[in-house]
Amino acid sequence: MHTLFYFIIAIGILVSFHEFGHFWVARRAGVKVLRFSVGFGKVLWSYQKDAESTEYVISAIPLGGYVKMVDEREGEVKKEDLPFAFNRQPLPAKAAIVAAGPVFNLALAVALFWTVFVIGEIGIKPILGPVEQGTLAAEAGFVEGDEIISVNGKSTPTWSEALSVLIASTLDNGEPIEVKVKNFEDEQSTRILKISEKDSRDPDELYKRLGFKPWTPELKPIIGQVLADGAASEAGLQTGDLIISADGIEINDWVQWVDYVKSHPDVAINVLIERNDRRMPITLTPKRVISEQKPEGKIGASVSVPKDLAKSMQAEYSLSPLAAVPASLEKTYYYSVSTLKMMGKMLIGQASVENLSGPISIAQFAGQSATMGLTHFLKFLALVSVSLGVLNLLPIPVLDGGHLLFFGIEAIKGSPVSEKIQLFFQQIGMALLFFLMVFAMILDIGRLFQ
Repeated sequence: MHTLFYFIIAIGILVSFHEFGHFWVARRAGVKVLRFSVGFGKVLWSYQKDAESTEYVISAIPLGGYVKMVDEREGEVKKEDLPFAFNRQPLPAKAAIVAAGPVFNLALAVALFWTVFVIGEIGIKPILGPVEQGTLAAEAGFVEGDEIISVNGKSTPTWSEALSVLIASTLDNGEPIEVKVKNFEDEQSTRILKISEKDSRDPDELYKRLGFKPWTPELKPIIGQVLADGAASEAGLQTGDLIISADGIEINDWVQWVDYVKSHPDVAINVLIERNDRRMPITLTPKRVISEQKPEGKIGASVSVPKDLAKSMQAEYSLSPLAAVPASLEKTYYYSVSTLKMMGKMLIGQASVENLSGPISIAQFAGQSATMGLTHFLKFLALVSVSLGVLNLLPIPVLDGGHLLFFGIEAIKGSPVSEKIQLFFQQIGMALLFFLMVFAMILDIGRLFQ
C-alpha cells in the first residue's frame, strides 16, 4: 500500500504537469478546452462550472491523462466554436500547444532539482573501500581511502551522486572518464577510467566490473538495533551486547561477525557475549534467506555506530536559491542528454534492454525513494519527469514529438499531411508503444522473481 500510494502520487503530479502544459498554452492560444483529465477510464470525480466551461476530471486508471480540445477531426463542432477549434489555429500555435506538455515536464524537473539543491541533502561521502584486483577501479589506480571529488568536472559530494554520474558518463561511447580524488591527507590526484562499450551495456554488470565499494571503518562487534521478529531477538541479544566469540572463534570486528552469520543459515551458533561487564553464553540460529540466488544467514540486528564516526562519514550539500538556478538547469540538461544517449544505445544494441523500467519498477522506486526521505522522493520525481519529457519529444507518431514531426513536414511542404497517412503512422506508433510497454512489464515481472 505504501508503494502504491506513492506511485499514484508520483504519476498524478507528473501527468498533471504534462497535461497542464497543453491546457495552459491551448487556453492562451484561444483554443476551447472541453475536458482536462488526470487518468483514463471511469470518472471518479469531475467539476464543471457551466456547460461552456472546461470539465475537470480525475479518472480511475492513473497511468496518463489527456486534454480534449474542440477539434473538427474528432467530431462535429458547433458553428460558434469553430474559431476556437484546434485544427483551425495557425501552425506555430498548434506546435506550441503540443510541445507544451513535455516542456512543462522538463520545467518541473528544473523546479524539483532546484528545491533539492536549496533544501540540501545528506549522504555518505564517496570514499572507496578495498579495491579488488581485476576491476576497472584497480586498473585505473584507485586505492582504498580515495574520496571522489568530481567526475568529468562534475562535483560529486555524495556516494549516490558519484555513482550516478559515473554510470551516466559511460554513455559517452567509450570515452575515458576523468575522476578527481583525494586521500585521507587531502592530497589530490586524477584517475582515468577506461570503460569499453561491452562493459557499459548492462548497468548491473558495469557496477560489478567497476569494483567501487564504499569505505567502511573497522567497527567493534557491538549490537545496535535489534529487530523484534529476528533471530537475534529470539536468542535474547540486546542493544549494547559485545560479541566476544562464535563457536570458540574470536570475533574482532563487525564484518567478521556478519560473514560468520551469513555462512551459517539455519545452523546454531554458540556465541559468547559481554553485557554490562559480564560474559555470558547464548545460542543463536541465523534465519535462512536467499540472497543473489544462494542461501545465507540473517539475525535481524545492526551494528552500533559511534555518533561522531557516523557524522564524520556524512556529506551535507546545499546551494543558495540563486546558485541553485544554473545548477538545476545543468542537471536537467545532463539527465536529458543521458536519457537520449541510453535510448540510442538500446536502439542499436550497444546497451542492454534491462535498462528499461515499466510501471512495476517505477512504483517500487517511488516507494523506496519516499521511504528514504523527501529529497530522495523529489529527485526521483525529477528524474522520471525528465524521462517523460524526453520520451514525449521523440518523433514517434501518437507521441507529442510525432505530432511536431507532422507539423514540421507541413511547414516545409506548405500543406498538412493527409489524415490517412497520419492515421497509418499513428497505428504503427501505437503498436510500437504497446510492444514496448508489454516488454517493459515482462522485464518488471522477471525482476520480481530475481
